[in-house]
Amino acid sequence: MNRKFLAEFMGTFALTFVGAGSIIATSGENLIVIALAHGIILAVMIASMMHVSGAQFNPAVSIALAVRGLQPWSQALWFTFFQVVGGIAAAFLLKATMVPAFEYANTHLGETLGIYSGSSGPDLISAWRILVLEGLATFFLMWVIMGVAVDQKNKQHAGIAALAIGGVVMADILCFGPLTGASMNPARSFGPAMVSGEWTLHWCYWVGPIVGAMIASVVYDKTMTTQD
Repeated sequence: MNRKFLAEFMGTFALTFVGAGSIIATSGENLIVIALAHGIILAVMIASMMHVSGAQFNPAVSIALAVRGLQPWSQALWFTFFQVVGGIAAAFLLKATMVPAFEYANTHLGETLGIYSGSSGPDLISAWRILVLEGLATFFLMWVIMGVAVDQKNKQHAGIAALAIGGVVMADILCFGPLTGASMNPARSFGPAMVSGEWTLHWCYWVGPIVGAMIASVVYDKTMTTQD
């Protein structure tokens, strides 16, 4: 397997397993632990594999970079495929290993769900709110990625970039998590959704992040990369 594809698989696998696993282990009730688990595992995986594939680990990021001409579309689509497979593999392993130990896992597998996607019942389910909030959360994520990992004027070390990206994911989860699950990542959402069969408004977790990431990449390019 191409080492770049393996890196994208491993990074998304780790993010999904640790992130969803933290939701299972806390019964979805400790937002701080869940945010820390997602942010820390993402930061360390980015630091360890940025030199291999760019450590995208997210179809929305891969597609946004292709839209801006920062990587070939063929690479973006292959990355997306391996990211999704990584998320699926993590979800199956979660089901095999964590379901027997946690009662919460009998009905939930760490899906990215929130109040607006039915976690508190059907009364507040809202597609447009998920689209807006997931788009905004991913806008923030992609903006940071553009600033610390893509913009050649920024000479930050990969470790500092990883901390910044992990940090914005933690912040997004603390803010948006109760409402949407704060996915920001279609692959992270797809794996647990497929294995658990929970597809409530799943399309929003593709459209919102992809559109948000594309807008951020375009706006950053147009406003932050102009020559002084």
